[in-house]
Amino acid sequence: MKVLIVKVSALGDIVHALPVLAHLHAVQPGISVDWLVENNFAPLLKNHPLLRKVVHLDTRGWRRQGPMAAIKGSWMVGRQLREEAYDVVLDLQGNSKTGLFTWLSGAPKRYGFDRSQAREWMNTLTTNCKVHIPPECHHITSRYLQIARNAFPGEADVPLCGPLPVQAEAEQAVSVMLEEQSVTPGEFIVAHYGTTWETKLWPLDHWLELTRALVLEQEHQLVLTWGNDLERHAAERMAEACQGRAVIWPRGTLQELVALLAAARLVIGADTGPVHIAAAVGTPTVSIFRVTDSQRNGPPGNRHIRLQAAMDCSPCLRKSCDLDRECGQSVTVSSVKDAVAKLISLQ
Repeated sequence: MKVLIVKVSALGDIVHALPVLAHLHAVQPGISVDWLVENNFAPLLKNHPLLRKVVHLDTRGWRRQGPMAAIKGSWMVGRQLREEAYDVVLDLQGNSKTGLFTWLSGAPKRYGFDRSQAREWMNTLTTNCKVHIPPECHHITSRYLQIARNAFPGEADVPLCGPLPVQAEAEQAVSVMLEEQSVTPGEFIVAHYGTTWETKLWPLDHWLELTRALVLEQEHQLVLTWGNDLERHAAERMAEACQGRAVIWPRGTLQELVALLAAARLVIGADTGPVHIAAAVGTPTVSIFRVTDSQRNGPPGNRHIRLQAAMDCSPCLRKSCDLDRECGQSVTVSSVKDAVAKLISLQ
């Protein structure tokens, strides 16, 4: 039995879909599973023991080169998928782009969301096994598992997060860097300021107050991660607030980020990929949710504390708002500090 998972982006959503792998292998021993994913997220899945193959997309590169490159690239990937002769495709994304590749695969059974749940209605034209998601499947992982269970019925003890293995080479590289920075594995906290939308960000002044308290008052070892210039600037501000006693982590590979988060005692962040990766490798998290729903997107389980903005309109899914500042401030520094203290007390 050959199966293709179509979940091409984004980082956090790919992590949320990992329990599908555990389900497939539990209910269908000997199953062969491939995964279609965008190039920039592919390293997350590289050498995953539950995957036979990772199939790459480069839609961003195609767009830069023009329409003909997109047509040619899509056709070549489609041909590659057809040559694999998949028995089943699970489209866990539900938009027009993933629908195209689901259809191009030529698989006889193509599972996806029904019209009430698909992100873009055109996706439903490319699937022939449409799955209704009941209200009780509120969490995004439960939604993905509902599709997998329709295709491959059976009860299985599936992890709430992951599995996401740490690559040995990345683990060794991170171990060396931690030693160079005099940071003790298993004893440090990771703080990640950034996320994809401005309305998901927790105010920087709150981050400054929090990190100052963690380092100067509570004497925690703190590592600050970042992914772009804005996040790098925020990390520098936080390091200054800690009187230089926090480590600004160099931007490395995605696999090295996985290894770093696995070595941490705790990870703090908003609704962002590093928080979800941390949960997938078994590290406790404190996550701050504003415009997105912590009950739908937050790491599940009692090793994770999800803080939702105290606004009547939250979650609103808005990318801009006149109440942005008020919303950000509604998650207090003290509530995050209390959540950190609670999780550490359980260790």
